[in-house]
Amino acid sequence: MARPARQVDVPALVEGVLAGRRADVSRAITLVESSRAEHRVAARELLTELAERARAASRPLATRVGISGVPGVGKSTFIESLGTRLTAAGHRVGVLAVDPSSVRTGGSVLGDKTRMAALAVDPRAFIRPSPSAGTLGGVARATTQAMLVLEAAGHDVVLVETVGVGQSEVTVAGMVDTFLFLTLARTGDQLQGIKKGILEIADVVAVNKADSSGGAEHEGEARVAARELAGALRLVRGHAEWAPPVVTCSGLTGVGVDDVWHRVEAHREHLGEDGLARKRAEQQLEFTWALVRDELAQRLRSSAGVAAVRDDVRRAVLAGELPAPLAADRLLAAYDGQPI
Repeated sequence: MARPARQVDVPALVEGVLAGRRADVSRAITLVESSRAEHRVAARELLTELAERARAASRPLATRVGISGVPGVGKSTFIESLGTRLTAAGHRVGVLAVDPSSVRTGGSVLGDKTRMAALAVDPRAFIRPSPSAGTLGGVARATTQAMLVLEAAGHDVVLVETVGVGQSEVTVAGMVDTFLFLTLARTGDQLQGIKKGILEIADVVAVNKADSSGGAEHEGEARVAARELAGALRLVRGHAEWAPPVVTCSGLTGVGVDDVWHRVEAHREHLGEDGLARKRAEQQLEFTWALVRDELAQRLRSSAGVAAVRDDVRRAVLAGELPAPLAADRLLAAYDGQPI
């Protein structure tokens, strides 16, 4: 006989998060990531109380930075190098590493803690590998809410590492203050390998692995790549108000990492208090619609009307008897309770 689900003690969880207790912070993030109906209700209660307490405390806005780059660019090494510098300077750093989930099994690797061994044991840092659940909606809901939990726990810098493939960068860029794009030299066609969309949303670009361990030639290649990227950005962004800087760094040796952070701070200063407030407000509005879409998808999946016709629609589509648009109309009609 299955045990009944344990009720979430939201008031106790709120106090634990505000006190910065790591176990409670972890439990709170697990709660906001959950798709169970009772957990979603408890998560709303938790986040509402945390938001009210944050407004009452008039706490300064945390710095939110999205970090992306192609696989192998060294994101985890760079984040560990940056994170340890920030904690040494007195900051409390939260890291949300969005891992890709399998669209078939829903599983994900969640290996970022092992790749950031030093930062993982830093008492002023909190690393949370989070599965993307195979959907961008999952990223938008879970990651945004996890950021709120980390900020309520006193983390004044939140770094969000993206999957680094496809549309997820755009999703994450829409929930952070500054979007940092990491790239590499020595790829042969570094400009062709970077999508125009990434250059359009990047606020700071850094050519990573520009260390002297490979000799002066490697450092020179990094500088050449940085110049080429700066030229590409001028073409893509034109005379935009903010010209994204392109710098070189090495997450492995730490060279240039401080300079990257100074560029992030410069972008935040460029936004100013009013600009940052407007950006956060627009993000909240977009997040509202993301929550609506997410909730509608949940209701569609749990609809009794949809369940009644799902197998027939599936069979007809697979047999070529029902075109996809008509199949979608039939499922939506079943959800709305209309005659099919």
